[in-house]
Amino acid sequence: MLSLLAASGAAADPVYWSDLGMRPYLFEIGGFQLRFYSLAYLIGIIFAYWHLSKMLKAPGAPMAQRHADDLFFYCTLGVILGGRLGYSIFYNPDMWSNPIDVLKLWEGGMSFHGGLVGVLLAIAWVSRRGNLSFLRVCDYIAVNVPMGMMLGRLANFNNGELWGRASDVPWAMIFPDPRAGEIARHPSQLYQAGLEGLLLLIVLLLLFWKTKARYRPGLLVGVFTLGIGIARFVNEFFREPDPQLADFAARTGLSMGQWLTIPLILTGLIVTLYAATRKPVGTGSGQAAAA
Repeated sequence: MLSLLAASGAAADPVYWSDLGMRPYLFEIGGFQLRFYSLAYLIGIIFAYWHLSKMLKAPGAPMAQRHADDLFFYCTLGVILGGRLGYSIFYNPDMWSNPIDVLKLWEGGMSFHGGLVGVLLAIAWVSRRGNLSFLRVCDYIAVNVPMGMMLGRLANFNNGELWGRASDVPWAMIFPDPRAGEIARHPSQLYQAGLEGLLLLIVLLLLFWKTKARYRPGLLVGVFTLGIGIARFVNEFFREPDPQLADFAARTGLSMGQWLTIPLILTGLIVTLYAATRKPVGTGSGQAAAA
């Protein structure tokens, strides 16, 4: 992929997505297709469970493994149900004219903001049941989210969907979707995978494993919220708005994604400053206390 982009930078012609030899599914058996978008969700959830379990073995954990097991189940529901409902409410309300369309997950369409609300509700439920610190549980969950964000955006690119705005940059691409036209566009899915996924994942992993950030309740989730908000706001300048919301973006000057991201940025900034100015919690083993 990098060699293709490098080659395109030296040439005048844009890259044709169809020349990259990709398809939306890994394999097909009969009428069943294992699609990369579904695989991205699956791998992201498995990684989150594995890495969260590893985090709980380090000093200072605010919960036990049994709580991680509950979170695995409820957060998965929160991501799927919240993401789908958020998409149908904010991005494609016409779906409610035939409510059965809301249940057709295989047709695509998920909202990050809706999934975020779903996960927060799941964390609140598990924290309440287990008498856990909501803020500290959020810290531990936040570290694992960017992996799923990165894989999801890579799957979008692999599907040739959610392409960017028209551009003449050397790495601009022509996507096969008829709605994109024969116009070279930003591969904004890769920008999102890099900023909202890879970069934020590296920052949060370093903060957790190489610093004492885990002992400052709210710091990790604050950095995550601030980082994802800024990255999403910036990336929306390169991403083509959803067709049904193009007029909204033209009227307001910002896309729906950007308007929904502003509260994230403000919340992330407030939580980060709050956490950074508070005294750290004790360094004893949270597992023993929660068991």
